[in-house]
Amino acid sequence: MNTNCRSRWKKLAGFTFALVVLVLFQHNYAQAQTQEAPKETPEVQQLKERLQKLEQTVLDLKGQIDAIEETKKKSPTPAIVEATYSEPPPPAAPATPAKPQDSKGESTFQVYGFAMLDMGYQFKQADPNWFDTVRPVKLPAFGDQFAPNGNWFSSVRQTRFGVKSTTPTKYGELKTIFEFELFGTGVDAGQTTFRLRHAYGELGQFGAGQNWSVFVDPDVFPNTNEYWGPNGIPWFRNVQFRWMPLKGKNSITIGLERPGASADLGRAADRIELQGVRPRFPLPDLTGNVRFERDWGHFQASGLVRSIKWEDTVADNFDLGGSTVGAGLSLNSGLNIGKKDVAKLSFTYGHGIQNYMNDAPVDVGIALTHSSNPRTPITGEALPMWAWMAYLDHTWNKRFSSSIGYSMLDISNSDGQTADAFRRGHYASGNLLFYPVDNVMVGGEVIWGRRENFLDGFSSEDVHVQFSFKYNFKKGFTF
Repeated sequence: MNTNCRSRWKKLAGFTFALVVLVLFQHNYAQAQTQEAPKETPEVQQLKERLQKLEQTVLDLKGQIDAIEETKKKSPTPAIVEATYSEPPPPAAPATPAKPQDSKGESTFQVYGFAMLDMGYQFKQADPNWFDTVRPVKLPAFGDQFAPNGNWFSSVRQTRFGVKSTTPTKYGELKTIFEFELFGTGVDAGQTTFRLRHAYGELGQFGAGQNWSVFVDPDVFPNTNEYWGPNGIPWFRNVQFRWMPLKGKNSITIGLERPGASADLGRAADRIELQGVRPRFPLPDLTGNVRFERDWGHFQASGLVRSIKWEDTVADNFDLGGSTVGAGLSLNSGLNIGKKDVAKLSFTYGHGIQNYMNDAPVDVGIALTHSSNPRTPITGEALPMWAWMAYLDHTWNKRFSSSIGYSMLDISNSDGQTADAFRRGHYASGNLLFYPVDNVMVGGEVIWGRRENFLDGFSSEDVHVQFSFKYNFKKGFTF
């Protein structure tokens, strides 16, 4: 019998005793009234009222005791084990785990980004729209094209802002990302303006939106400060739909991506007949990768196949339409060398895939057909290329790190391109970064770039000394 039940029995006994006393008192008092028949006094009336209250209390307590007894019959009382030093009682049965409050888990929302200043000195010359980068394709194609030499530059265009979220669903985790920066390109080249980086969602095995191309390995980019970085790696954010049938340490991803390509009209650029030629992309680019992650690092092999077409929309004596197929293979790896070093390695080969590379010119070049048919004197050719990169990221200690390496991209030009067409680009850099407190970085970097032309033997170089100040922020919410 539990403690509450014993307490109630004690109260019942006390009330019963009081009831018996009052009953005897009432009996004796009634006999006295019969013999003497005195009138009822106020004191007697109060005692009668108290007696009625006690009787009601006893009835309530009886009801509670009956309910307790009924419950005990349905669940037998556990046996009491007497503990001794020589034979301790058996351990209690493990408690039943509590049921999770929400079988779907929790949702998260994160705001992140950084403010960043780049400033330094440009020793030679480059396209002024790209004053705060070192891009071999933007270096002079002939002497003093972007003169004069020597310019100081300052920029906050690397500044970035983004939000991420995760939401558990019965179909898997829903992930979203929206991110932009201030680095203008295209018609906004050279400007500090909003530029979309990512607008992407992913649910289970499927993802859609703008994100890193499936052909790209985002983890191979070295820890450099200069915005554009090594020219010899695939580095492209594209609008896409992707399927990820296998995730984890071994993963497979297949993507359908927005097509696009550019062309160099070369020696035929001034021909009016080419003004009616328009590009046409009837199919998406097909991309895919296989990735392996291990304790020693990771390895990713990526592939790309695309259809590039152009049509002659002018009815004249020429038929300048045509098509070609672009394809490429990229092998990328991050290798852990001890606890303080990571080697970033990349090799890419293909033709007509230049717009997927970090710094390459056109995908298609003019080619002379040498055909006897006067209606098709020229055609387009997907330009072959190969590129590679080797960098080492080193951590000196908690407050200092460095990155040093080299990259190169080489193109096999078509015979219809001009002598000063881009042929080969080189890129190298080294830095020392200091982290005085968490979320703050101050660093210096030296960057070198070189451009080589197709046929005229001209080459140009540029050197930047850059100092950067970076302030990160991040705040997460769970609900």
